[in-house]
Amino acid sequence: MDSSEKGNLHQVKHVVLVLSGKGGVGKSTITTELALALIHAGKKVGILDVDLCGPSIPRMLRVGKPEVHQCDAGWVPVYADPQQQLAIMSIGFLLEDSDEAVIWRGPKKTALIGQFVSDVAWGELDVLLVDTPPGTSDEHLAVLENLRKHRVDGAVLVTTPQAVSTGDVRREITFCKKTAVKILGIVENMSGFVCPHCSECSNIFSKGGGEELAKLTGSVFLGSVPLDPLLAASLEEGQDFLQAFPDSSTYTAISQIANTLLSSLDA
Repeated sequence: MDSSEKGNLHQVKHVVLVLSGKGGVGKSTITTELALALIHAGKKVGILDVDLCGPSIPRMLRVGKPEVHQCDAGWVPVYADPQQQLAIMSIGFLLEDSDEAVIWRGPKKTALIGQFVSDVAWGELDVLLVDTPPGTSDEHLAVLENLRKHRVDGAVLVTTPQAVSTGDVRREITFCKKTAVKILGIVENMSGFVCPHCSECSNIFSKGGGEELAKLTGSVFLGSVPLDPLLAASLEEGQDFLQAFPDSSTYTAISQIANTLLSSLDA
């Protein structure tokens, strides 16, 4: 099969979905920090932001609302860095007004996702991270149907420690099993609060729910990321947290998760 038959994903080595059955658990945060950690590990990374109703990636990476250009192969992704190591495509780039609500029925959503997956000229990438909306909706099925023409390595599931979150993520695990998506691991986000003054970690939302869920479902536990004000501020300002705070415990946690994921992909 030549490259024209394989399409725009033929030079993408690995495709990873970032999923959760619960909204507000920090999928976009984990997607962003995983991408930055992989870049610091020397990888070339892409982010496909298919959270159509809440595209957060452009703000978190401070790329604004650039004009999306086209080439012979399709849409040209927007690069977040001068070295062009981090490529992004988001619905946020296509909205005329950032405050505009995306009120679309299923067929229009699935058609756009089909375009996103097939018509973006990604070029060579080590890893493509797909930031998805919460739940198990049309968007998820559209992503899977279009990516199956290529290959999906698996999914990283994001949860917070509380039972109300892990219960919803358990349903996401069922979705993965029904759709034959490999679970690469579970990340527990907001796992304790890191004090900005003394760096002590307090378990505001309890602790260990993600690890317990991994044990119950036979999944890999990738690690925990604390609720860190420095991380939150970095995301709000579009700064590279990993570059700014290499001595923090949050940096260590994110780097270890990224390294474990890389080892799994390369195995």
